Amino acid sequence: MKTNVLLLALLLVQGVSWAQDGTKFFSLGLRAGANLSQVRGNDLSLGNNANTWQLSDKSNRVWGATGGIFMRIGRTFYVQPEIMFSQKGGQFSLYDGTATTTKSFKMSNIDFPLMFGVKIARFLRINAGPVAAFNIGNSGNLEDAFNDYTNEDTFDDAFRRASLGYQAGIGIDVGKLNFDLRYEGNLTDVVNLKLDNPQAQAQFERKLNLLQATIGFAF
Repeated sequence: MKTNVLLLALLLVQGVSWAQDGTKFFSLGLRAGANLSQVRGNDLSLGNNANTWQLSDKSNRVWGATGGIFMRIGRTFYVQPEIMFSQKGGQFSLYDGTATTTKSFKMSNIDFPLMFGVKIARFLRINAGPVAAFNIGNSGNLEDAFNDYTNEDTFDDAFRRASLGYQAGIGIDVGKLNFDLRYEGNLTDVVNLKLDNPQAQAQFERKLNLLQATIGFAF
């Protein structure tokens, strides 16, 4: 009898703890925020007797919007698949033989992160996982620069239609609100321009990284 009473008391205490914590085993929600991205790679230099054309990375980061839906399965340990619209880009310094200008570009992606996380405190969690990105559009003046100075008309092919990367970061849950700060890096190139010059082609390959801050709401 005493054993049954003790077991019942433990179950009640655990139930109250779950109720106070408010953590659901399954939740569906929305996330939205901003990306601060840049691309990194080797400098590109083309020239002849008439002029020299040089393209180099800038450390400046480019702002972009991000937003989408997420699904979280689990409590202390969880899996969180997401579908996100995400704007990413970068800036370059272009020297055309007479002056240096800044060229920029921005990609519109549909990202599919798959995050694996653990709650290390009542409100704090850490997570990491792979992300597949699919390019659905580009904008900016980098393409114009290539067309003008390299006589290439296939710069759209330089943007990889799909790339693979990773995300890692921390999150805070306050009731139904979620706050996330993540770093994203690429395992494959996001820009790979095929020029006639084999040396130049090898030089112009770019990977992307970004910082992402979002706020989410779980239903």
